[in-house]
Amino acid sequence: MEIDESTVMELIIQAGEARSCAMLALRAARNQAWSDADAQLTAATQAAKAAHRIQTELIGADEGCGKIPVNLIMVHAQDHLMNAMLCRELAEEIIQLRRELAAQQ
Repeated sequence: MEIDESTVMELIIQAGEARSCAMLALRAARNQAWSDADAQLTAATQAAKAAHRIQTELIGADEGCGKIPVNLIMVHAQDHLMNAMLCRELAEEIIQLRRELAAQQ
């Protein structure tokens, strides 16, 4: 199966958006702008889900049989997704810690 380059690029774009939104959420939390932080986390989650759907489609198309060629751009896309998901999860934890600290002051 031949994968359209735009599919892989969309995976990179969505993963990049997820990471960017997670970082914006952290910046908002630093300023105790909790509603902005929540909105950015929600946007990060939505973008990560969109990227994950693309990844799931690629995995399904591959069927574990090597039907999808593994090239540098595919590895790059997977790297972006992994980093974005980790960044979002860590951002959520850090924001929660900031909220707890702010509540104690």
